[in-house]
Amino acid sequence: MATLLLGAALLVAQLQLVPSRPGAEPQGLVRKAATLQDEALDGVAPNGSAQQLPQTIIIGVRKGGTRALLEMLSLHPDVAAAENEVHFFDWEEHYSQGLGWYLSQMPLSTPHQLTVEKTPAYFTSPKVPERVHSMNPAIRLLLILRDPSERVLSDYTQVLYNHVQKRKPYPSIEEFLVRDGRLNVDYKALNRSLYHVHMRNWLRFFPLRHIHIVDGDRLIRDPFPEIQKVERFLKLSPQINASNFYFNKTKGFYCLRDSGRDRCLHESKGRAHPQVDPKLLNKLHEYFHEPNKKFFELVGRTFDWH
Repeated sequence: MATLLLGAALLVAQLQLVPSRPGAEPQGLVRKAATLQDEALDGVAPNGSAQQLPQTIIIGVRKGGTRALLEMLSLHPDVAAAENEVHFFDWEEHYSQGLGWYLSQMPLSTPHQLTVEKTPAYFTSPKVPERVHSMNPAIRLLLILRDPSERVLSDYTQVLYNHVQKRKPYPSIEEFLVRDGRLNVDYKALNRSLYHVHMRNWLRFFPLRHIHIVDGDRLIRDPFPEIQKVERFLKLSPQINASNFYFNKTKGFYCLRDSGRDRCLHESKGRAHPQVDPKLLNKLHEYFHEPNKKFFELVGRTFDWH
């Protein structure tokens, strides 16, 4: 089967995906994607499994809980999830290899299963919405968001620990957040939390009904109701139950229970944030007040953020 799938991928190895202008013949790439998928399915295994282009993508946001969402969604028997972040639509070296390469990164799945991939950087990458739309304008998108201030702290914490593991020095968060006595609005972590800016870009290509927003803060506190909403959005039968989640007092967050097997997220998840001066934290909350209002108006709902 692997040989057959590789052959299907090689048939389109020369396919170069060039970003189209808004409204400029996206159907051409849609037809190519459909043709490629048909060729791959010609080489299905006896049990009906094959690699499929994703029907759902978790597009972000970074440090919003995308890994937790993917692991929880994987509890569903009708979901086949790509194990790693693919970075197809946002990395030129991957995108230039075409849909054949993208297909080769997908897991094996049966015809009734939904293939899902997640790459958190998609949400904030300007070129990605049009590229995804060119592949499949009917695709269903999952976006998980947290309080933008908390997301900034998590963003910093991840980079900090990466440096600590390599025994490299790293500046304090205050050095990033403050410049000349004022909030440093050029800090990349801040820009990633301006959700309304990035959401507008996605809404240029997809109607809001194609994008389900998962409340990342609620997913942490009480995951089951949020996952139920995801099941309904993806039109999956209700298979995930409250019994699939249990609170791990040692780790301080929910872990998963699947067929009697318990598993928790990697130890890199749920790290303690650095202590931040309350006055600086208030500045952070004030900074996001107006952007948050704009986002709420854009999506027609509110979130319990500062």
